[in-house]
Amino acid sequence: MKTLVIGAEGQLGTELRRVFADVDLATADVTGEHIRLDVTDGDALERVIRDEVRPDLVINTSAAHNVPKCEEDPQTAFAVNATAPQRMARICNEIGARFLHISTDYVFGDGGTRPYVESDPVAPLSTYGASKAAGEFLIAAECPNHCIVRAAALYGPASCLAKGGRNFVGLMLHLARTKGEVRVVTDEITTPTYTVALAEQIRVIAEKAEPGIYHASCNGACSWYDFAEAVFALTGVEVKLMKATSADFPSSVKRPNYSVLENRRLKEQGLDVMPEWRDALAAYVKTLDD
Repeated sequence: MKTLVIGAEGQLGTELRRVFADVDLATADVTGEHIRLDVTDGDALERVIRDEVRPDLVINTSAAHNVPKCEEDPQTAFAVNATAPQRMARICNEIGARFLHISTDYVFGDGGTRPYVESDPVAPLSTYGASKAAGEFLIAAECPNHCIVRAAALYGPASCLAKGGRNFVGLMLHLARTKGEVRVVTDEITTPTYTVALAEQIRVIAEKAEPGIYHASCNGACSWYDFAEAVFALTGVEVKLMKATSADFPSSVKRPNYSVLENRRLKEQGLDVMPEWRDALAAYVKTLDD
């Protein structure tokens, strides 16, 4: 299965390069040692996907996902998160390739009280969420053989380039060691998702899943405070951990207060291989000691 990973230098793309290393793999990114590709350049997408690689499977991890910057520049957010995936899906359909696209829990809104399933209506609160939701609809219209994978709160070994290199775990440890105290919100509930596990799940979806939308987060749920508490417990780092609410950190950007995903379709097809979030965090912490 000839595979093209777009966004190959990102936090998730790096893990996908490892997971798909045993296939005929091509990788593309806007920078680095891969095929140079600006996803907002329609001609470049045509050239790379249709002419240069002509894959059986395209996995798109590229995204404009710095949420505040998306609010400042909605044109770029929609160009990267909606128009570019639409073009990729169209090309994939024309050459007979499967298109797998990474989306987000931020397509959902406020007021959730139970884990969202794939059939729940989207109600994005931000430009980022709206642009990703638009991308989902456009992909579905262009390519019947698509898999849209919604994930949440990613962290892993590779740097998060859009957030200065540190994931949440790294930021908590940095703040603990440099300041000795950390304030974390208790009123935003999600499921932290380990990119190593997600990459493995994506391979299963790519090879075995029916077309459509899938939720693929780690199992379970927690607040960001709960997650930070677990980070410090597993690493043994001493810190003064204080509870806060989102009101303590005023922002012009609205984020869902509850964005837990249930991997219902994966479970129905017997394809859910995602670990519980605490087990995934423990696995990640072990890599920090290596």
